[in-house]
Amino acid sequence: MENNNQVNGESLVEELRTELQEIDAMEVGDHAERFEALHQRLNQALSSIDGL
Repeated sequence: MENNNQVNGESLVEELRTELQEIDAMEVGDHAERFEALHQRLNQALSSIDGL
């Protein structure tokens, strides 16, 4: 049985690519908030694999 707290690496990478493309299409002044949210997601993903 898969642990729901585990991160699906391939899925996460695709989601992050999509997010980065959306950010790229935005006005530069709006990037900071989105980058911060993206950074938090990456930190959570890394924290979830720390125990491996």
